[in-house]
Amino acid sequence: MLAHGAARAAGRTSRWPQRFLWLVARLCGARVEMRGRPLAADVLFVANHLSWLDIPIIAGATGTAFVARADLRDWPVVGWLASLNATVFVDRGDRAGVNAQVDAVRAALARHQPVAIFPEGTTSDGTTLLPFKPALLEVVAPPPRAIRIQPLYLDYGPARTLAWIGDESAFANLRRVLGRPGRFSVRLDCLEPFDPVAFGDRKRVAAEARQRILAASAGTLPSV
Repeated sequence: MLAHGAARAAGRTSRWPQRFLWLVARLCGARVEMRGRPLAADVLFVANHLSWLDIPIIAGATGTAFVARADLRDWPVVGWLASLNATVFVDRGDRAGVNAQVDAVRAALARHQPVAIFPEGTTSDGTTLLPFKPALLEVVAPPPRAIRIQPLYLDYGPARTLAWIGDESAFANLRRVLGRPGRFSVRLDCLEPFDPVAFGDRKRVAAEARQRILAASAGTLPSV
């Protein structure tokens, strides 16, 4: 915290949230195999979503901020940590406020802050890729500056049973993850970036990102 505060006070970009989240992923047992190289700035990451562990895994590897639902800000400890990592909080239940959500993401990208979204809108069980909801991809139609979309593919392999799905509460899942003995491998593919301007509207951008993630899964994720 002291090092993070000193960096911010000096007007420098702090890498301490990224380092801390990398450590959180390791303490939870995740050993990340990263393939490819993530872009460092002017990028919107689009990833499949299996678990809350996706956040420390991806942030620890890339330094990105995330778009998260607004109520996460009020969670003990977790909300505070999310704020440290420049999380963009949005009210997903407010359909009338989609424009405000898009504006919040656009403002973060305008500051050269990498941002990641989970366009499935919820976690899957790791064996399928749910349809993408393109609403937040309105931010790239047109983008606030020259940015690229970089799809990310997460594969937990046999540890996909850690996925947070169904009626399980967040804290029940947390206990289950922390209670799992041993380590597990997670594959993180940083796929080829693309220019959203070449695809025009948000639906075509979402379809392109989803297709690239499906291709990276090498057939292990049947489409839904």
